[in-house]
Amino acid sequence: MFRLEPRPEASRLWSYGSPLLALALTVLIGTALFIALGKDPVRGLQLFFWEPLKSRYALGELMVKATPLLLIALGLALCFRANVWNIGAEGQYVIGAVAAGGVALLANQRTGAWIWPAILLAGVLGGMAWAALVALLRDRFHANEILVSLMLAYVAALVLGYLVYGPWKDPLGYNFPQTRMFDKGTQIPRLMPGSRMTIGLLLALAGAAALWVYLFRTRAGFALQVGGLAPAAARYAGFCPRRALWTALLISGGAAGLAGALEVAGPIGQLTPHVPAGYGFAAIIVAFVGRLHPAGMMVSTLLMSMFYIGGELAQSRLGLPKSLTGVFQGLLLFTLLACDTLIAYRVRRGAAAKGGA
Repeated sequence: MFRLEPRPEASRLWSYGSPLLALALTVLIGTALFIALGKDPVRGLQLFFWEPLKSRYALGELMVKATPLLLIALGLALCFRANVWNIGAEGQYVIGAVAAGGVALLANQRTGAWIWPAILLAGVLGGMAWAALVALLRDRFHANEILVSLMLAYVAALVLGYLVYGPWKDPLGYNFPQTRMFDKGTQIPRLMPGSRMTIGLLLALAGAAALWVYLFRTRAGFALQVGGLAPAAARYAGFCPRRALWTALLISGGAAGLAGALEVAGPIGQLTPHVPAGYGFAAIIVAFVGRLHPAGMMVSTLLMSMFYIGGELAQSRLGLPKSLTGVFQGLLLFTLLACDTLIAYRVRRGAAAKGGA
């Protein structure tokens, strides 16, 4: 018999070791899943953990997936540290893409290079505006931000659908629900020829550095985190909880909107109903696997991006459904939640076991 015994204090070792154990368990369960589906588990794991890394082009595609995930996760980490539960980053991502797409559709062959910074700015403002709705309802009417942000994600998808099926539909697109392809001048500059990787990667890395400085080297970042952990203590110290709420949601929404703008003006090149790719929800896993720390999230972003690419490869090469990506993401989240138990508890054998390691 085994039992859980509370630790006198949280284990620093398991706070870092829990994600590694969760990944190992995910791999083991994934192996069993491939066997149950009648597929070669070695080949299946190779598609997830080797194929995305084996060539320069593959690494470029990995960075294409990692860029929006990291940007959104950085904003979500700021919210979660402030105890603001923004679950609707997917909606902010979509509205950012819509706002950016609206600016991109204004461009023509004579439009100058100024257009792509304007597209990115529109995406940021669109995401911030969508997150501001959540902040307003939480601040003025004490609405639950979890429900509001989540429901607004579905509203955002409906807004996108209305536009691509209606006023923005390409008249020369053979009745497909999509806008026309954006003009070449609107494309986000790429980092290297032959790759779809854009300067969005540099923006994401700069965002990670900026978040680290803000959280751990500024008074405002300290105040935001104190407000999340102990609102009463924050008020006593003169910190403003309302300011923390608005700051966290606006920055988070802006980061998600920027990710949407980078996608539609980069790899996608137009607005379609398939713009919602689940990045806003997957970034929640990225944030918690990365322990809400910029460095940790950079690592977990790569892992989640490998799951995305592995799922696509498993679909084309093994004949498995693309939903396998979501299965691996869910496995990682649930095993992480289970393994996090070891931070506050130790496993003991026998009812009479005492002492601790």
